Amino acid sequence: MLPTLPDDEADRLFSLRSFEVLAALAEPVFEEFVVLAARLFQVPISLLSVVEEADVHYPANVGMPGHRQQPRAEALCSTAIVLSRAVVYHDVALEHYPEIPAEALRAAAKNHVRFYAGALLLLPDQRPLGTLCLIDREARPFTPDEQRILELLAGLVSRTLALRHLCRGRLAKGEADWAQLSAELQEEIGALNALVRYLNARNGSRVPVPTAFLAQVEGRMHDLQEVLEANRF
Repeated sequence: MLPTLPDDEADRLFSLRSFEVLAALAEPVFEEFVVLAARLFQVPISLLSVVEEADVHYPANVGMPGHRQQPRAEALCSTAIVLSRAVVYHDVALEHYPEIPAEALRAAAKNHVRFYAGALLLLPDQRPLGTLCLIDREARPFTPDEQRILELLAGLVSRTLALRHLCRGRLAKGEADWAQLSAELQEEIGALNALVRYLNARNGSRVPVPTAFLAQVEGRMHDLQEVLEANRF
């Protein structure tokens, strides 16, 4: 049976609140990441989740308007926190590994969720805070290459969150530094979105996303990584 809580849950929750994650992930730059994820993987829904003690919050949300939070027991994202790794369900209604709690199965059926993929988001101290997740109303394949790119994208989100924390901790000009960096990151993510739109228009929408398509996007993602690496302070 799947454990209900990770071993370090008390420490994880303390870190989660210390870093003011909910307010941070509601900023526009993080919304750009979920827009990119939905377009890249050709799913109608992408979310950033924050797994709190009793509830899961969705501060960045594309495709599920009004879905701001739900009880933790009902959220598929909770499984990734317990296992401390990415979780993929090609068909939530049929798959049984990792085990899906009964409450989460009922909630998925109510919300017409058939496909779910969630990659871990990490706090600046490397504890898991939630997921960057993809949701579809239909079952679908999801290749190892797709999972790797989803995890890479989640890592970029985590790094952005860490840089926001570092910027805002600099009393002299932290807010100005973050505003400048946030604008630069949004520009880079916008360029990635433009590339994905172009590739979709040229090649058509294909599921799973072809490896050659992902390779071109990954190359452009390294430019975003370089922006983040250049701002270690």
